[in-house]
Amino acid sequence: MDASIVESPRQRNTRQENAQIKAGERPASFDDPDHLAKSRQKDTDARRTIKRNRRYIGYKNHVNVDAQHKLIRRYAVTDAATHDSQKIDELLDERNTNKDVYGDSAYRGQAIRQRLEAQGYRDRIHRKGVRGRALSEAGKAANTNKSKVRARVEHVFGRQAQCACHLGRTLLRSIGITRAKAVIGLRKLVYNFDRYARLVAH
Repeated sequence: MDASIVESPRQRNTRQENAQIKAGERPASFDDPDHLAKSRQKDTDARRTIKRNRRYIGYKNHVNVDAQHKLIRRYAVTDAATHDSQKIDELLDERNTNKDVYGDSAYRGQAIRQRLEAQGYRDRIHRKGVRGRALSEAGKAANTNKSKVRARVEHVFGRQAQCACHLGRTLLRSIGITRAKAVIGLRKLVYNFDRYARLVAH
């Protein structure tokens, strides 16, 4: 399991408007009859996040990938500020014949480990060091082995990010989370069709 950022078109709001949007309110300026086009161009569902020291505004694309065939089994779409771990329950697939669950360290946590164990899954989520206590050599070696499986999941994101012809890369040209879910869902479907065709051809 992993997640990637899908960016919304750039938009400029005042600080007050941004504060109201974050609080779940609709700024009155968006309904100004003299500037109706402004509200149509504002994505009040998108949120900001920072990944690898870069700022993004948009949505997060959470994915469960079959590591053997690189097919997308499940996905979820949230605003970019939602933590990866909040969507793990939606991504788990009880029909999967393999009970190993791989994921990056964002999914690591005592509560998640207990939930996985209660449902019969095996925790293969990356470990990470904490302040004042670096990851042990055994932990680093375990992460290296897990990365061999997780690398196949990264291929899925790479394919979608590089292929502009039918997957749209990482830019989302729609407004609102409802449309974002539809667009991202269609991209997933196209990816799976393309991946299936490649598997059958080989």
